[in-house]
Amino acid sequence: MRQKAHGLLKRRCNGAVPARHKRPPERVAAGPNQVWSWDSTYLPLQVRGLFVYAYVFLDIWSRKIVGWEIHERESPEIASQCFERTVVREGNRPLYLHADNGNPMKGISMLATLYRFGVIPSYSRPRVSNDNAYSEALFKTAKYVPSYPGYFASLGDAQLWFADFVHWYNTKHRHSAIGYVTPEQRHKGTDKELLRHRNMTLFYARLFRPELRSHLKDWIHVTEVVLNANFT
Repeated sequence: MRQKAHGLLKRRCNGAVPARHKRPPERVAAGPNQVWSWDSTYLPLQVRGLFVYAYVFLDIWSRKIVGWEIHERESPEIASQCFERTVVREGNRPLYLHADNGNPMKGISMLATLYRFGVIPSYSRPRVSNDNAYSEALFKTAKYVPSYPGYFASLGDAQLWFADFVHWYNTKHRHSAIGYVTPEQRHKGTDKELLRHRNMTLFYARLFRPELRSHLKDWIHVTEVVLNANFT
């Protein structure tokens, strides 16, 4: 009380209101190569405190990993080169490339490359990982598969493991969000025939086992995938 009386007790709060960032616009993909998302994640080496970084580009419609590289550091220059090589290998480019607000994503090198290819950049809100949910989910899958070693002996060791992971993810992994087909099947459009065969099997199952009709649901081909869906 004495301190307050002498004006020695000061408020530590300056009354500033936390900044509110506008929700990013929806990005709707109705087919492959319309919306890609990308991010980088660290992969720890066996030497404590050392890491390598995986740059990964994902088609959100098919969930296919369309491009990836692993480097010893993060930078806008490396990111832009990775994107350019991915476009060349795929023979296609997206309409939108979504990323978070990190320096490699918003650096002048990356922006110049996107402008040159006619790709519209799209960004998450600062410190809101859900705005780049597809890339975040991919990294979680990568680091929780049984084969993930936890640590890598070298850059080359990480590259070999990640190459195996990408092959498995694109061609073997049946993704629950796209009807339990592989990203490669969906990207190429062969998933429609597969789902048609499944539904034909269900048709005959219902025909000969009427009691199962209420339990057997048709497989549905997902026609649109939305990034940052606005449900309000």
